[in-house]
Amino acid sequence: MTSPAAYGAAGRGRFRAAAALAWRAHPAAVLASGVTVLLMGLVPVAAAWLTKLVLDGLAAGSGPAGLLVQGVALGVTGLAGAALPSVAEYAQDQSRRALQVLIQDRLFQAVNAHPGLSRFENPAFHDRVRLAQEAGQNAPQRIVRGVLGIAQGAVTLAGFTAALAVLAPWMILVVALSAVPSVRAQLDLSRRRAGMMWGVSPRARRQIFFANLLTSPDAAKEIRLFGLGDLLRARMLRELRAVNAAEQGLARRTLRTQGTLSLLGAAVAALGLLWAIDAAASGTLTVGDVAVFAAAVAGVQSALASIVGQSADAHNALLMFGHYLDVVAEAPDLPVPRRPRPVPPLREGIEVRDVWFRYDDAHPWVLRGVDLFIPRGGSLALVGLNGAGKSTLVKLICRLYDPVRGSILWDGVDLRDLDPAELRGRIGAVFQDYMSYDLTAAENIGLGDVAALDDRDRVEAAARLAGVHETITGLPRGYDTLLSRIFFGDRDDPQAGVVLSGGQWQRLALARALMRQARDLLVLDEPSSGLDAQAEHAIHQSLRRHRAGRTSLLISHRLGAVRDANVIVVLAEGRIAERGSHAELMALGGEYASLFTLQAQGYEPGDSRPSPGVPNLPALADVPGLEDSREGASPRTTTPSTRSKGT
Repeated sequence: MTSPAAYGAAGRGRFRAAAALAWRAHPAAVLASGVTVLLMGLVPVAAAWLTKLVLDGLAAGSGPAGLLVQGVALGVTGLAGAALPSVAEYAQDQSRRALQVLIQDRLFQAVNAHPGLSRFENPAFHDRVRLAQEAGQNAPQRIVRGVLGIAQGAVTLAGFTAALAVLAPWMILVVALSAVPSVRAQLDLSRRRAGMMWGVSPRARRQIFFANLLTSPDAAKEIRLFGLGDLLRARMLRELRAVNAAEQGLARRTLRTQGTLSLLGAAVAALGLLWAIDAAASGTLTVGDVAVFAAAVAGVQSALASIVGQSADAHNALLMFGHYLDVVAEAPDLPVPRRPRPVPPLREGIEVRDVWFRYDDAHPWVLRGVDLFIPRGGSLALVGLNGAGKSTLVKLICRLYDPVRGSILWDGVDLRDLDPAELRGRIGAVFQDYMSYDLTAAENIGLGDVAALDDRDRVEAAARLAGVHETITGLPRGYDTLLSRIFFGDRDDPQAGVVLSGGQWQRLALARALMRQARDLLVLDEPSSGLDAQAEHAIHQSLRRHRAGRTSLLISHRLGAVRDANVIVVLAEGRIAERGSHAELMALGGEYASLFTLQAQGYEPGDSRPSPGVPNLPALADVPGLEDSREGASPRTTTPSTRSKGT
């Protein structure tokens, strides 16, 4: 359990961080806010004393001339009380806007500083980032506003406490004692509110996920085809109701607490007012004294309530601000050396030496003692069944993760001794889970080399090499066509944006990778999986010419696309099962030969018997529950003799 001293130290540190950010964002607005709230704290005290003077003067029979100064002063005080809140709100809004820009910049700068992928594949990190975004939007401003509110309340409290000290000193103790339960209750509610927000964060994230899924154009086809809308909506509502139940429980507790405290405050004020009326009736207090006393009791209670409320809100904001500070201060997920070694052009090759890897201790090993070498200017292909570790090995070579054991060397230098950004600057890659950006066609390609984003000649050259130039020039605005329809209201306007097919997007992603023409290593992870046979053949012919003399790493389930690689490595269950050229592996008659033969049979009529060593999937009719269930369909009468060739 964290000690109160530790809580206090953490709170002070968070407050200093929030104050420093607010000052850096807009110092003039912070100063203006401070001056206005202090004046606002003085206004009710000044109004109460001026009201006393006017009332006592009237009771003594003073005429208008004798009360002119007090009347004018009271009027000026009223004008100040009316104008100052607007000035304070304007200054605080100026501070808030500037602060939000600075906060968001710092947050996403910190998120972008993680060179690897492990944080982004961790659900807890996404919860922290979501809470950090929410806290970053308003927590620093709430902290500053709370401190200013406390200062305003303190000024008002000091003024009215002085009035009570003159009129009824004992009332100070009564009001102070009645505020103690309020302070404790408000701080308790603040902690519970912060804890509730963290507790419901996973459910809130799932609710957002289901809501986004129901409106996603990518998911719309399957949702409608499989009738998933009601299921997903029910799950979204289940998570939303759970979040609402947690919030409602806290709201009920808040209502009970606030109601009890309000009744206590009203009882104290009523008893004090009865005493003042009695004292005035006996001649101990004047009419003006009663007015000041009533205003002082109400002012002290209001100031104390404001201080307690602002303190609780600032306390809650400090707790939430901790999520922001944690994300901003979090160490990089991959260690970056203070003095990284330079990454020169590849001269010898890339070596994978006894590499073992798993994503965490709870998961099985994905790679188990992998050794291989990619010589400079050579091509190496990785093949194997799904889950064999091919894409994971690519991530390690790009240093998106570090091996758990073993090492990967660039010309004999461990990748962990290099700057990841500089290393990746020498790598061009297209991944099977490529991105489709809601940007223009030119930007989607140019992002492959940000320095050449506006170099239209290079963008078009990459598009030609990827076989997508003709597609782009046929768009309404050519390379300046927006490849999205999410930013405009008129969906029927062709100028509002265009949506490409999957194969067209894949060619665009390939062009993005080919923007890095002079890189030392080209990684092609399933570069043609979404293309038709003719397009795939054309792309691979183009890539073969482009790869000539370049160091390349190829991954493909279509073995015909990698047969010309210098070395083909077969991964199975995280280990290298076979390696060699296409001819050598076919002569070996092992797993590669079986897979290649199986794929070749898919293009030829004849015997459908499986190749040796390759698992045979059952026919749909043999899978329980997958028989024809269409309305009006005949019962299944398939016999072994009707499920042979050609089925």
